[in-house]
Amino acid sequence: MINSKLPFILYGGDYNPDQWPQEIIEKDMHLLKLANINIVTLPVFSWALLQPDEDTYNFEWLDKIFDLLKQNNIYVCLATSTAAQPAWMSRKYPEMLPVDFHGSKRKHGGRVKFCPNSTKYRELSVKLATKLAERYKDYSNLAIWHVANEYDNYCYCGHCQEEFRQWLKNRYKTIDNLNNAWNMNFWGHTVYSWDEIVAPSALNEMWDGPSKTCTTFQGMALDYNRFMSDSILACYIGEYNAIKKTTPDIKITTNFMGAFKPLDYFKWAEYMDVISWDNYPSYGDSPSNVAMSHDLMRGLKSGDSFMLIEQSPSQANWQPYNSVKRPGEMKLQSYQALAHGADSVMFFQMRQSIGACEKYHAAVISHADSENTRIFKECAALGKELNALGDSIIDSKYNSKVGIIFDWDNWWAVEFSSGPSIELKYLPQIQKYYAGFHNKNIPVDFVKPNDDFSKYDIIIAPVLYMLKDNVADNIKNFVSKGGTFITTFFSGYVDENDRVKIGGYPSELRDLLGLWVEELDALPPEINNSIQMNGSLDNFDYEYKCNMLFDIINLEGATTLGTYGSDFYRGRPVFTCNKYGNGDAYYIASNPETKFVDDLVTYLDSKHSLSLSLGCDIQFGTEITKRVKNDKNIFFILNHNDKSITLNLKNKSFINLITNENITDDLLLNSRDVFILEEII
Repeated sequence: MINSKLPFILYGGDYNPDQWPQEIIEKDMHLLKLANINIVTLPVFSWALLQPDEDTYNFEWLDKIFDLLKQNNIYVCLATSTAAQPAWMSRKYPEMLPVDFHGSKRKHGGRVKFCPNSTKYRELSVKLATKLAERYKDYSNLAIWHVANEYDNYCYCGHCQEEFRQWLKNRYKTIDNLNNAWNMNFWGHTVYSWDEIVAPSALNEMWDGPSKTCTTFQGMALDYNRFMSDSILACYIGEYNAIKKTTPDIKITTNFMGAFKPLDYFKWAEYMDVISWDNYPSYGDSPSNVAMSHDLMRGLKSGDSFMLIEQSPSQANWQPYNSVKRPGEMKLQSYQALAHGADSVMFFQMRQSIGACEKYHAAVISHADSENTRIFKECAALGKELNALGDSIIDSKYNSKVGIIFDWDNWWAVEFSSGPSIELKYLPQIQKYYAGFHNKNIPVDFVKPNDDFSKYDIIIAPVLYMLKDNVADNIKNFVSKGGTFITTFFSGYVDENDRVKIGGYPSELRDLLGLWVEELDALPPEINNSIQMNGSLDNFDYEYKCNMLFDIINLEGATTLGTYGSDFYRGRPVFTCNKYGNGDAYYIASNPETKFVDDLVTYLDSKHSLSLSLGCDIQFGTEITKRVKNDKNIFFILNHNDKSITLNLKNKSFINLITNENITDDLLLNSRDVFILEEII
């Protein structure tokens, strides 16, 4: 539970009272109550007001807001305000300002524009967090802590370079180990002193390629990403520890950004009491991609409930096309978060700003300053429904038989790689296989490569390019005990330092998969080959398109399920299965069309009974998930279609937790409709 004293869904979001006069703030209390808001996040960007100079702190204005919120039974998610340092601080301590990828030193401005290794930033941010904790520890409406905001601040300054050298000493111990790990004999890059190591940037080893950041030394670039993720995490941990000393029983979070490449969120999750994230789908985003981000966030802490801590009530302001949310769309997206494990629904923002870049970002209270807008009415109606749900879904669990391996190190390494194809991106490969299960309403967890897989029937690892220590053994142990493992082209190539494993791809997975890869052909995406199935598996068509990458493989015990249809490797295996112990290991040697993945999922479902126990037929655009609480099944049914649909519940009985009505037989869902059904047994 996010807060054991608050057994209900937290509903609210970012509030910026520092931008408004007292009369507006007092009016807002009335409007927030009308909207059924029970929590606000504040003051996210108020460091300059809280600390006008190094020796002065001003909390009186915040005290008044706390008291006013308390009088209105509204709780506080208290932010530390450290995402944007005051101008006086940047001027007094210019070493705090970061140096960018191209070597330019930033001037003061923007947000999250500080060097994460600045000792002065860390000192002053921890001091502010400490004072906030001491000031508000006894306020009964303090519900949760929110450290900083949307960390993303890589830096390439001289101090970061010095800290990078120390980080490398701790990792590699000796300069010989580092030279070996980075393969520094290549191009005569051997170093004989730690002082000879230069932070990789656009000034030396790296450059911006046509579609990604490229590097001459992947191991070096990979380590700098790890170092920066760790450095930024250290800023968070400093504030976390300071707050915990004073308020040990109140949970602490910071807002993540879904599948955000620069930070290793799995590593960060170890220091988070609860995961929270900001969900801002772009125009045209599929429900599957949004669901995947929710599931990834839930997976960061092994399936614990998470917080939806930001979304827009309607339009954003920073996307290419900032469309308004259609009637019912905000409600649908809110319930989608709950359907995948969230225990909160929170917005950015409560009141719409009147100036600067976010003034056209939607809010519960818009520029119209009225409760009579469409968006306000929808927010109020949703708040009423969430309030009626009480604690019925809080801390319920999300059970999956399928796990997808997601690894930030692997993501970085795949896209730092010089070859095989400019078209190869890690995230779309993950999304493709996730969507195959999501479209059939089969629950999926995201897991780390070294996690315990024993609870799963199936583990999928698209493009498992990097094999860290013991990962191959972990997978083999899973398969030998009866598990099913599926991986693809460009897997099992390198170790954690991006050094190729000699002896043939996929290296330590070779015996598991029963094959080795001789060559990997890369062709422009418009050039297709085909996967021609041999009929040995049910539920598959005879032929599927494939493109981009084409492994030319030799079998060492695996069985061919499909072969290439053209080119000089026509007739060679492209889809295989190998028996290993009591389980099966599948290999997909090319990039197949979506229909192949859909049919693969159908086959796996028929073999492993992966579908939910609701019993109704799957309809396009209908998303169904299941959470379990006190041995009761709670089904979330969401209609993403622009038209009504009817589901046959096949004589099962349910209670609709939103309306308290009993439901049997046919269920009519209007466009963007949502039902939460607790099964009556």
